[in-house]
Amino acid sequence: MEKTWSLRLIRLAAVFGLVGAILGADMAGSGNYELRAIHAHMLVVGWLSVFVWGLFYRVFHIKAKKLVTAHGWLAVIGSVGLTVGMLFYTINPFRMNETFTLIAFIAGGTALLLSFILFIAVTFSIQMEE
Repeated sequence: MEKTWSLRLIRLAAVFGLVGAILGADMAGSGNYELRAIHAHMLVVGWLSVFVWGLFYRVFHIKAKKLVTAHGWLAVIGSVGLTVGMLFYTINPFRMNETFTLIAFIAGGTALLLSFILFIAVTFSIQMEE
């Protein structure tokens, strides 16, 4: 299970890294830094955190397999949800209801926070090899 989630998370991180770099290049080229917070979260949460979680699952064997799956899904939902929710809340490109954009932002951030908490539990369920 860890190897499957490792690859999924590393692939997601690669997508975040590319999109974050393109966003940064666009901001630098246009001189418009309105999306700098979204760019930063894409790279720190999406690229860095998700990539490290993927590496962690590649290196360690976890006793509680269901924790791996729960963490993996919360990591995906939270990292994507936070950045998309932040985009909708910040610039609202589709002119959605402000309450909806705020709820999307909060829900994504909450899922991400829960994934960090669950990751702590995962780290305590490492199967030590002898």
